Parts: sequence; C-alpha cells; structure tokens
Amino acid sequence: MQTTFRKSRPALLILCIALAACSSTPPARYQNLDSSSRLRPNTDEASDRIPYRYAEPVDWKKYTSIIIEPVALYQGPDNQFGDMDPSDRQALVHYMQNQFSEKLRARFREVTIPSLDTLRVKLTLTGAKTTTPVIGTFTKFDLAGGPYNIVQSIRGKEGLMNGSVNYAVEISDASTRRLLNAYVAKQYPNALNVGASVGSLSAAKVGIDKGADELADMLK
Repeated sequence: MQTTFRKSRPALLILCIALAACSSTPPARYQNLDSSSRLRPNTDEASDRIPYRYAEPVDWKKYTSIIIEPVALYQGPDNQFGDMDPSDRQALVHYMQNQFSEKLRARFREVTIPSLDTLRVKLTLTGAKTTTPVIGTFTKFDLAGGPYNIVQSIRGKEGLMNGSVNYAVEISDASTRRLLNAYVAKQYPNALNVGASVGSLSAAKVGIDKGADELADMLK
C-alpha cells in the first residue's frame, strides 16, 4: 500500500498544481474604474500581482497631508468576488478602510480640505477569495500540497487553496485632481502561513495588511 501511495504522489502533485493554476486569477483592468483607460500592462517583476498600472514621475516627499476616501466596493460586471457572501465583502471593505488609513496616517496628516501638499487616495475592493475550510490548512502539511506550497513560499507566490484579495489604488493631487499613480493588485499570504489558513477571511485580511504596507512604503 505504501508503494502504491508513493507512486501516486507525482499525480497528486500535478493535480495540486493544476488546481492552483485554475484558481489563481490575476486582477483585471476593471472597466468601471476612473483610471481604467490609463492603466497599461505592468512589465516589472511584480507584474503577476500588479498586472496593470499608471505612473507619473512624482516626488512624494513634497506631499505631507492626505485625503483618504471611503473604500469603495466594486460593483462592475468584471468584479472578482465570485459567490462571496455580501456580508463578507462588506467586512473586508471595513477592514481595508481601517488598515490602509492606519498605515497612511503614520506618514501623512489626514485632512478633509485639500491644499497644495495634499494627496487624494481612492481605494476600491474589486475581488476576494475565501480560504477553503480545512483543506487550506491541510495542504500546508500533506504530501501532495506541502511540496507545492514550499516552492510557492520560496518564490513568493500564491499557495494552494489560499484566500486572496484584489483591489485598486488611485492616487491624485488633491488640489488639481491630476492622476499621479494608479494600479490594480492582488495580495495573499505566504504559502506556508498556517495562521492565515484558519478562518475563511483570514488570508484576504493578511493580503489587505500587505497591500497597506506596500502602498505606505511606495509613498515614503
């Protein structure tokens, strides 16, 4: 029986990889975004997570204050929520508002009236995927999913049966309304992050945390 199982392991690995490829969908150039017509294919090393972006040369240091708009829940026909419950979508919107605001307030003074040194940030939650109950955790350790997740962890790629979050960021000069930077992104936990596999929204929330850190770092 052990011999039979050993022989079946390659097939299980191939199945896991095929399932992962099918379930991993990159963000779209969402047609209802204000910046949609300006987004272009991203060619840098993060293109698998940030497939589209728009960027002007900007000295972020000249901006010291920020207006953070309420996070929008994307309703376009090309949204990537699948059959996610509306209450889960709203929970992620609320979490995203809190996390991004907290990170940006560490760098900027939040205001409501724009001035010459003010950025305006618009965040849109465009999609999310829940973690598959039990299986998401099990694949961290079993002989089929474990090796795949180890490789994905080393590569910084998405794990098997993990949840994720898709969103859009649009940054403009608040005084002129000129678009400075925009991108659509996907975030997910490290493929071996066991804690993020417990709870259907845990992985998506970790993705939001990473997205907030990434934006705050970009605007330093």
